[in-house]
Amino acid sequence: MAIDIQDIKQRYGIVGNNSELNHAIAKALQIAPTDLPVLITGESGVGKESFPKLIHDFSPRKHKKYVVVNCGAIPEGTMDSELFGHIKGSFTGALADRQGYFEVADGGTIFLDEVGELPLQTQARLLRVLQYGEYYRVGSSDVRKTDVRVVAATNVNLLEAIRDGKFRQDLYYRLNAIPIYVPPLRERHKDIHILFKKFANDFAEKYHRTAIKLDPKAVEKLESYYWQGNIRQLKNVAEQISAIEINPNITAETLSSYLPDESESRVPQISGTSTSGDYNREREFLYTVIYSLKGENDKIKQEISDIKKTLASMTPQHNGQNSISKWHDAQIYSEPLETTFEHTVENTPSSTDEQPAEQPVQNVQQEPAQPKSMDDMQKQMILDSLRRHNNKRALVAAELGISERTLYRKLKEYGI
Repeated sequence: MAIDIQDIKQRYGIVGNNSELNHAIAKALQIAPTDLPVLITGESGVGKESFPKLIHDFSPRKHKKYVVVNCGAIPEGTMDSELFGHIKGSFTGALADRQGYFEVADGGTIFLDEVGELPLQTQARLLRVLQYGEYYRVGSSDVRKTDVRVVAATNVNLLEAIRDGKFRQDLYYRLNAIPIYVPPLRERHKDIHILFKKFANDFAEKYHRTAIKLDPKAVEKLESYYWQGNIRQLKNVAEQISAIEINPNITAETLSSYLPDESESRVPQISGTSTSGDYNREREFLYTVIYSLKGENDKIKQEISDIKKTLASMTPQHNGQNSISKWHDAQIYSEPLETTFEHTVENTPSSTDEQPAEQPVQNVQQEPAQPKSMDDMQKQMILDSLRRHNNKRALVAAELGISERTLYRKLKEYGI
């Protein structure tokens, strides 16, 4: 019986009529009855997560388990345990035997989202599962069997990751038995306004408001925008406008106020294997560090100003400007504050002692203060947060606004 693609779209919340999107849906339906591994690629936010469920539901495994694993959200140290399980006593905290996701999904389908984030050691274990259907629990030498259909997704360029030694070539070809590509939103111009209207209607119902509508110029602006964050970003913008704007008729000028500058939205990723989500969170962390540096700089300026005022009130005024003031002006910006203050106090005449003949201070050589680097500031912020939360990484990651995966990478990078 022929399957209507439009019915499939409605069932899985897929909106749009782009030919490449339709081709991806048709391909997913075609290969669903097989047991071949599938690799779904596309940028972050394009809706890749709809396809694994579609493939599972139209396969002979549809009555078995469907397990979703976000590989980017699992710390590297616990990845093998999460996927393959462990036995009691295999590591600190392993108080009992535990099933892994591959054991739980036996007979069904497992969806490995952000598969490009898997550590190389785990990639080797996954390759064995794909080749022989075998795995070991962490800490055990007993071979276990599993029968799962593996569907993976990534927004990472795996061929670049292979060249960089961060992804196994043999695993790539195993996973890529059936490739499905989901196009970015900017390549689906006619779908953009359709999606926006759907989100606008959804949020109008949610917030009990009149649905927002775009004028022709606003539609033109909407469809010509780059949409780095794809559907996820479009939905976010639709929600903001729906919740904030009182007038439901949206002009291009109003719409533009909700759109980030396109040059900023096209900032490249920090590394080839980072997800867009990780990059955005890490960028926010960097902004926090920059603001912290700015605050520290303002504080130093204020302290310098206070010290100058103190010196002006303590220093006798004659001969234009005395030697202490001259020394102070020459040295204050090249010394740590505490050092400057010590020298100032030592060389300032006491009001109760006999006033010595004034002599210029000579040969005072101080090493310039070394400014903190961005890495130093990041490391200090992480250390401070770890102390505040008693080394609970989940709380630290939440406070810093980064993923646990990113935090784990930073801990390794800084040797914490």
